[in-house]
Amino acid sequence: MKREDKQYIFVHGLSGWGSYDERYRKMPYWGMFGGDLIAFLRGRRYACFAASVSPEGSAWDRACELYAQLAGTRTDYGRAHSEKYGHGRYGRDFSSDPLIPGWNGGAPLVLLGHSFGGATIRMFSELMANGSPEERNGTDPEDLSDLFRGGQGGRIHALVTLSTPSNGTTAYDLFTDKSFDVSRIRIPLTDRLWGRLFSRRKQAERDGRSAEDYADFDMHIDNALALNSRISTLPGTFYFSVPCAATRDTGSGIHRPVARMMEPLYRRTSALMGSYSGKTAGGFVIDDSWRENDGLVNTVSAEAPFGAPRKTFDPDRIEPGIWQVMPLFRGDHMSLQGGMLKRRDVRAFYLDLMEMIDAIS
Repeated sequence: MKREDKQYIFVHGLSGWGSYDERYRKMPYWGMFGGDLIAFLRGRRYACFAASVSPEGSAWDRACELYAQLAGTRTDYGRAHSEKYGHGRYGRDFSSDPLIPGWNGGAPLVLLGHSFGGATIRMFSELMANGSPEERNGTDPEDLSDLFRGGQGGRIHALVTLSTPSNGTTAYDLFTDKSFDVSRIRIPLTDRLWGRLFSRRKQAERDGRSAEDYADFDMHIDNALALNSRISTLPGTFYFSVPCAATRDTGSGIHRPVARMMEPLYRRTSALMGSYSGKTAGGFVIDDSWRENDGLVNTVSAEAPFGAPRKTFDPDRIEPGIWQVMPLFRGDHMSLQGGMLKRRDVRAFYLDLMEMIDAIS
């Protein structure tokens, strides 16, 4: 399979942006201050595209938006879903402005999702392969989006999650656990101030829909695990995960952020995550293995969805239908974007990753 035959789709995370957004032209999400990563990879003859999905939306809504951009059609969130969660069924129409050319040509797709973008592409792959029984049962066949029919899973050649909370993140759960006293954790003043800024930044702007139809709902551990039960691992797709970490073990099981690696924005949350253990409302036990983190996502959660087949990455034995956990990337949650104050040149990382995927047939 030639390099030009594959189409590489990059999907941003929570509060992110893509090529349909004016912000992308001023500061690309992929590459940040280090330059446009998508343009760099295109210069190496990879057909790369940066999708724009709802910054705060649920994995379902974002998957529907991704499909509309790729297929060049009107966004259809599904009749059953829209009625259940209280928002309009239809969104933006991409018929005259599709993200990629030749959707009907059947080119294999390689999906790369950063942070919650990983949950987005996993939901997208599930709908592509198996559709939605709820939508099929609740919608006239002539009025049903092709996404909900399924039968298109064979188009997804590979799926890559980058620092993705595949099993949720304690960055959300620890603040709702009444047994965990946040005030007892000693955090430097500057990190506390930056942390407050982040806390305001991550609040979704509600638009009247159900609170369960937002990314911040899906990222709670119980809800992420429930989402996992709805998403299968496709036998013909190659899966890769890249976990990140920017903390150190103090020797007592407590993890602290490494200042030279981590954006100030994340240090308060990282310190809290690195000290937290407890139990979710649903009874899931969060033990010490959850303390290593990248400032927003627990490293253990980024390795692979719990219950899915997995193994440590072996370049000599890459298999479909199983999550290959890549070597730990030492950096914070923004490092794979290129960073801001902690700038990283990630061009070589992505070039190596794509050369490896390109060689798989």
